[in-house]
Amino acid sequence: MAEVFRINPDNPQGRLIRKAAEVLERGGVIIYPTDTVYGIGCDIFNKKAIERIYQLKGKIRKQPLSFIVPDLKEISTYAIVSNYAYRIMRKLLPGPYTFVLPATKMVPKKIAEVNKKSIGIRIPDNNVCHLLLEEFPRPIISTSANLSGADVLNDPEVIRDEMGKLVDVILDCGILGLDASTVIDLTGDDAKILRQGKGPFPI
Repeated sequence: MAEVFRINPDNPQGRLIRKAAEVLERGGVIIYPTDTVYGIGCDIFNKKAIERIYQLKGKIRKQPLSFIVPDLKEISTYAIVSNYAYRIMRKLLPGPYTFVLPATKMVPKKIAEVNKKSIGIRIPDNNVCHLLLEEFPRPIISTSANLSGADVLNDPEVIRDEMGKLVDVILDCGILGLDASTVIDLTGDDAKILRQGKGPFPI
């Protein structure tokens, strides 16, 4: 059963965030809060951990997994960012958006979409995410906390009951909303909304 760390969302306890980062370092899978919904995460370079997420989510292997990074500079390591895309992201990030961008060779093949070779990247406006990315030196997978075909879960107690045996740590920041991030495709010359979520667009 997963360990549950009760986290103060406004002033996250550093020792608990470090414990979660250590779990990621060991190849573990965690559930953590974002500025939208709870996310399931692991190290993007750990193939076994990614496989665990695919299995517990019931995702087919050709479906890409998004991930979170700490800042715009880090995005350029993993994605090809045009001037047009950069201007949009600089205006909206950090925030409740996932941007689909062409992947660089730094992105593991398991994550980049097979056909388009694109990725989804987030910079959540969330204290826990920021501290977690400070403690853990690599991007972290971010896919919504729910089982295959089921509704997204926003109550940590329900998450523990339904998913506690499938993950290693749950960072409990209380009940969150149910609105996912807005997904914007920036692989072409124009921005395309693939999913309207919490983040307004255009603004």
